[in-house]
Amino acid sequence: MSEQHEKHLYPAATRELGAKRTALAPEIDAAFKAFSERVFAPGALPTKAKQLIAVAVAHVTQCPYCIRGHTKAALRAGATPEELMEAIWVAAEMRAGGAFAHSAIALDAIDEAAQRSRP
Repeated sequence: MSEQHEKHLYPAATRELGAKRTALAPEIDAAFKAFSERVFAPGALPTKAKQLIAVAVAHVTQCPYCIRGHTKAALRAGATPEELMEAIWVAAEMRAGGAFAHSAIALDAIDEAAQRSRP
């Protein structure tokens, strides 16, 4: 999606919108920000790894704000374009793999329907 097309579909993530969100629910906003900071702080996983995970998840959830923000954060944390692309490919495989794995539900429904239609 082009940046111009994205701007047409989604409002820009501006300071004004952020301030409005904060003003409407300041305590929840503060708690979310604190949670987010803690999640991305170095721990058992370094920040770079966490940001690469976030980029992959953002592609699966298809959040353009998250894709842009976490890609930039991953780069700041030392991720390379190659690492980012591999993380995106992991996300793509997992999304496709989920659809493939869930075919078991459809196959089961086909079997159930076939059994019901038998005399």
